[in-house]
Amino acid sequence: MNSDVSLLEKRVSRLRRLAVKFKRVESAQNTLLEISNIANAVSSMEDFYQGIHHHLKKLIPADNFYIALKNQDQWELPFFLDEKDVHPTELYPDKNLSDMLKRGLTGYVLRTQRPLLCDEATADRLEAEGEIDNLGSPCHQWLGVPIMHNGIAIGALVVQSYKAEVSYGDTEVELMVFICHHIAGVLERLRHHEQLETAIQQRTQELSQAYDKLKQEVYERRRAERLQRSLFEIADLATSNLDMHDFYVELHLIISHLLPANNCYIALLDESATTLSFPFYVSQLSRAAPTPRPMKDGLVEYLLRHRKPALLSQKDIRHLINLGEIYSKAPDLNHTQTMQQWIGVPLLIQGEAVGALAVYSFSMDQKYQFKDLELLTFVSQHIATAIERKLATETLKRSNEELEDMVQARTTELAQANVELQKEISQRRHIEQKLIHDAKHDSLTGLPNRQMFMERLNDTFAQNRFYKFALLFIDLDRFKMINDTLGHMEGDHFLIETAKRLNTCIRDHDLLARLGGDEFVILLDNLYDTNDAKEVAERILCELSRPFELAGQRFNSGASIGISLCDNPQQTSSESLLRDADTAMYMAKTRGKGCYVVFDEKSHQQLMHDLTLENDLRQAFETQQLRLLYIPVRDANSGKAIAIDAKPYWQHPQHGLLNYRQVVQLAEQANLLLELDRYVIELLNDELDSLPIAEEVKVHLTLSSQHLAYKHALRNLVLCLDNCRFSLDKLCLFFNEIALARDHDNHADGFETLKDLGVDIGIADYGSGYSSMLTLSFLPISCLKLESELTSGIQSKRHRQLLTAIRRSAESLQLQLIADGVNSEEQQQCLQKLGITTMQSSVENLTEDSHAKAALA
Repeated sequence: MNSDVSLLEKRVSRLRRLAVKFKRVESAQNTLLEISNIANAVSSMEDFYQGIHHHLKKLIPADNFYIALKNQDQWELPFFLDEKDVHPTELYPDKNLSDMLKRGLTGYVLRTQRPLLCDEATADRLEAEGEIDNLGSPCHQWLGVPIMHNGIAIGALVVQSYKAEVSYGDTEVELMVFICHHIAGVLERLRHHEQLETAIQQRTQELSQAYDKLKQEVYERRRAERLQRSLFEIADLATSNLDMHDFYVELHLIISHLLPANNCYIALLDESATTLSFPFYVSQLSRAAPTPRPMKDGLVEYLLRHRKPALLSQKDIRHLINLGEIYSKAPDLNHTQTMQQWIGVPLLIQGEAVGALAVYSFSMDQKYQFKDLELLTFVSQHIATAIERKLATETLKRSNEELEDMVQARTTELAQANVELQKEISQRRHIEQKLIHDAKHDSLTGLPNRQMFMERLNDTFAQNRFYKFALLFIDLDRFKMINDTLGHMEGDHFLIETAKRLNTCIRDHDLLARLGGDEFVILLDNLYDTNDAKEVAERILCELSRPFELAGQRFNSGASIGISLCDNPQQTSSESLLRDADTAMYMAKTRGKGCYVVFDEKSHQQLMHDLTLENDLRQAFETQQLRLLYIPVRDANSGKAIAIDAKPYWQHPQHGLLNYRQVVQLAEQANLLLELDRYVIELLNDELDSLPIAEEVKVHLTLSSQHLAYKHALRNLVLCLDNCRFSLDKLCLFFNEIALARDHDNHADGFETLKDLGVDIGIADYGSGYSSMLTLSFLPISCLKLESELTSGIQSKRHRQLLTAIRRSAESLQLQLIADGVNSEEQQQCLQKLGITTMQSSVENLTEDSHAKAALA
């Protein structure tokens, strides 16, 4: 019996424990259910945290409670409640909250990802082991449980007790773990929802700001369009047939489209600037316009004195009155007491203030701003111009019959101005499309310009093609002559016709562009053979060789073409291909123009050699490396030297002796002919006194005709000759006959200037330029030096007949005739038989070793 009672007591005790445990589980389940309901009902995370705390207090003592959560890499305390300590950010203001949490008990729980129930002794031990930093006030017990989500600690729930009677055990740890396990997903979902709400709110704010900005841009665009339309209307109004009254009425309507102008007037000065009239006046308070009056000290006069736009309030007007700026001499003009604001803008015509435009308001509801002043100031410039044109038209209409011709001429001018204005309006309406087109096309020929061509060429390289393509660089040979002789307009017609002809020489998918001036370039795409590029070049040369019709006459031109080929786009670039084509074109020009040259490495090296020589020549001038070779000019009958011809030569350190012809050619390529001539004159000035020649022997010197083409070059030549120490009457200056034939007027003027110095003037290479004897008869020349090819071909009967005719013509004009290039006894005898007895040897046959002999013979 006793055993049965004992067994029943054990069962009752076990049932009581189970009932208590069941009640605890039921409470935990209810708490979780309440927390879940809170998660669906709260409007903020703060409410959710307070809900967790409220329901947690039903299960365990939680007066001291906080929640730690991970936000990206930082830890924060979104909820904190403690009876002893304030929030850590206030307790430790100079420390980082996340770093403090990581080093405290909370950080320890998050690192270990396990619950921790510790007392003060356990905390001291962990601090001694370096696991934590002991922060905050000491407590009786501290319980922290990690909130795990997908195996990662995303936060922690912490409760603590400062009183010995409030203790935690395994049951509280189990409850906390249970709650953390079930709220992890809810917490993460709510945080994600809050972040989403924040992002939506931020995006909504950004969209609102973008919308406001767009509305402002639309407003500004419409305002600009309205302003542009008003300017066009003002321009149209200036050329209309309206009378002055209707003109001002329409002008007022245009102003009203831009800003409120219920009260507006225009005041104009008369020609003497002493009387003001009001051709237009509109007011809400009065219909009668003011009568013309003398200049006084009203608002209009104040505006005209300062010549600056003004925006005045009633307060500003009273202030000006108190200062005596306005209405001190004529207070009867002051009718501004009812005005709230007044905008005045001076009307300027050709820089002079001729009147004023004013708008004003009587109501506080209608307020003008500074932007209205700016707008009216801008429009006033066009209004002043329109008024000027309209007044001019009215003046013409009032002119009498005696000025009928002038009226007709003025009317024609105004009509033409109207046509041009209409054209300008039409152009402005299409200006956006035109700017896009003009940015990549040549305005004259309509061809692609350099920018568009380089883009197309770069695209060709970027496509990694494996077939050939070529570049043709075209330079027109006589474009400058067309501009100088026929004018730039005919030069433009020439370029347009050239562009049309070039287009007929290429395929549809090839690209023709104008780089500028007379330079064109063609991209030949998809070539099968190098000869394809040569055939195109030959077609172009043939097409451009046909005469052009310019200014009612036929004009022949030509071109120099440089060709660069690209076999492998991977090994070259667009810039180098264009540079090579330009180099080849330059080489074609040096070969006599009217031809094409295909770029190769050998040609490039030759060009670099020429450039090096040009640089060496500049250096040679500075270091005085050039010397003079004196070629005797003899009388064949007596054998005596009657003159010496000074020719420069150059003993180059690397390339050996360069004779006169080579030096001149090199100087011409480097554009150093004027410098070469000045160098020769200075060298002759130093050496002439030391030469063993007779007093009566003349000195011949051949100069470039560039000295005569420009006034500054001729002045420099005269100055250089004036500095010579020898007598200038010993000097005979020779100029090329071809240059004389091309520019007769400048040569004639230059000859007269040089003749005044006392020098003799001669024509060199006579027979190459085909100048007439009639032309020579008017020039102050005394000597003709024959072209050397006439001497070399003396065996020809026709050459001898030509020389005889030249000799007789020279004798009739009393000109000395000198044969150049006499290099053999046979040539000398033949010339003597023809009556030509003065001659000199060719410069190519004389070397540096023969210099002394030539000078002293």
